[in-house]
Amino acid sequence: MKRIIVFVIAALALCACGIYSFTGTSIQPDVKSISIEFFEYRAPRVNPTLSNDMTEQLKDKFRKLTKLEQVEEDGDLVISGAIVGYDVQASAVTADEVAAQNRLTVTVSVSFENRKYPEDNFENQNFSNYADYDSNLSLDAVESSLCADIIDKIIEDIFNATVAQW
Repeated sequence: MKRIIVFVIAALALCACGIYSFTGTSIQPDVKSISIEFFEYRAPRVNPTLSNDMTEQLKDKFRKLTKLEQVEEDGDLVISGAIVGYDVQASAVTADEVAAQNRLTVTVSVSFENRKYPEDNFENQNFSNYADYDSNLSLDAVESSLCADIIDKIIEDIFNATVAQW
């Protein structure tokens, strides 16, 4: 019983200090708001829904895992970016020199501004991830599920780089 009480007090103390949270964020207590700008699409190969999906899922991530108020502009934290790469390449080749698997790679360039703690800022940092699919399938057939997986991984990386500082 004594151990449980000590654990509860320690957990409350960690949360009360405002710097640590159980979601892995390290947001200073005086940082209250975030602005997430629409991610422009600048990749040569077109995916018409990727910009909106990326932007909305990033907003959802911050809404679910932080207490930051999302504002249209002038947030204490500002995230902006663009999708700069959307490429398909062969990732595995058979003995007959035919692609056995293809790889879809998405690259996003992100800038982060922390108006309260500018030492955390970064500009044009690239985040990239990929998913492989069987070359017997067309990209159109698997694109939405591949993009969903890739976006999840990239958003996790962006979240960690901005507020978890991993």
